[in-house]
Amino acid sequence: MVFAVIKGKNICTPEGIREGFVSIQDGVITGFDTNLPPHLKREAIDIGDSVLMPGLVDPHVHLNEPGRTHWEGFATGTRSAAAGGITTLVDMPLNSSPVTTTAEAFDKKAAAATGQLQINCGFWGGIVPGNDKEIEKLIEKGVLGFKAFLTHSGIDEFPNVTENDLHKAMPIIARHKLPLLVHCELTTPASSQTENNERSYKNYLASRPAAWEDEAIALMIRLCEQYQCHVHIVHLSTANSISQIKQAKEKGLPLTVETAQHYLYFNAEEIPDAQTAFKCAPPIREKANNEQLWQALQDGIIDFVATDHSPAPPALKEVESGNLMKAWGGIASLQLALPVLWTAARQRNIPVAGMAKWLSTNPAEFSALKKLKGKIARGYSADLVVWNPNKKFIVTADQLHHKHKLTPYLNQELYGVVEQTWLAGELVFDKGNFPAPNKGKIITLDTP
Repeated sequence: MVFAVIKGKNICTPEGIREGFVSIQDGVITGFDTNLPPHLKREAIDIGDSVLMPGLVDPHVHLNEPGRTHWEGFATGTRSAAAGGITTLVDMPLNSSPVTTTAEAFDKKAAAATGQLQINCGFWGGIVPGNDKEIEKLIEKGVLGFKAFLTHSGIDEFPNVTENDLHKAMPIIARHKLPLLVHCELTTPASSQTENNERSYKNYLASRPAAWEDEAIALMIRLCEQYQCHVHIVHLSTANSISQIKQAKEKGLPLTVETAQHYLYFNAEEIPDAQTAFKCAPPIREKANNEQLWQALQDGIIDFVATDHSPAPPALKEVESGNLMKAWGGIASLQLALPVLWTAARQRNIPVAGMAKWLSTNPAEFSALKKLKGKIARGYSADLVVWNPNKKFIVTADQLHHKHKLTPYLNQELYGVVEQTWLAGELVFDKGNFPAPNKGKIITLDTP
């Protein structure tokens, strides 16, 4: 039996930040104690004043393998995740080739991941027009839920669904009590009329107005109520929808919501023209809007924060041309999930415990992992992160393990240095080193 004890002054337990000892046996947390026998104290790994927190769970990651591994892949993506304190991620179905919309495609995805995972990885299945007959086959394979787009995904093989498509898919998903994750933008031709300056961020922002998102969310709330299907709104960027989301939750509808770090850290007023590293969809909006997102997160209307890590080669990001209208919309940020959120949170006097709630506990519960991940408590997986909230660093390309280093966080000064990442009681990241490579496993609904 493999046994270990971690001693710390700032252990993030469900009861709050406490000093004590966390015992681990065979990859599982066996207890938290404020005192231990002398011989166990001597053997304890002392992390001092650093924070011990449940490993991060990121349910919104684009790893793109197989087929687009030159964008990102399981090896580089999960390595960067481990370096950022993430112990479980869930991979999106659309950027691989084939897209994960059939059982056959799922098998190819799982085969590509095998032997390459630095951390644990689950998968979402995709909903596209005409694949409703594949939904239960994908469930049998072990997908944790499904993802759909209401506007063009950027990938031609993954077309957006219509309301009619959702009427077919949602009863099946509801019957199996799985979530349907939805990219909520309803494109209307009239709102895409903007000035002809493709390098202007103001122009790009105007080309994807908040109304697109608000109307799409209203549609999904209506369908959520009709079918009692768990609907999850991904990367909420518009504060206009907070009220309707709040009302839906107060009615008891099975609705959850995430936002992303970039909507909480950056503001449109500060984004220079032609800087395509900032392009994402929906776009980063104005400061007044984003402050309301912060308040909704603190009020529990927004459930958690996920990166939507979606890198692409520099040519696709139109780095040289600066064409924001043409560039791939996606932000590379997986490794920086914790320090970015913490840097912005500490400016608002939000305590460290908020990081555990928004980056670990709540996303684990959403991803059907609530009995396994996201808490430092007896019986939970010993997936842990050790980090120093008081240390700061400047983001440089050579620190990043993503396949492509282009990110809007380059040269930003961030607080929160990740020192160690533990996966099932084994140290997989240790101050820049990876002492136990490829220990990650594929997570399915049947994972014990």
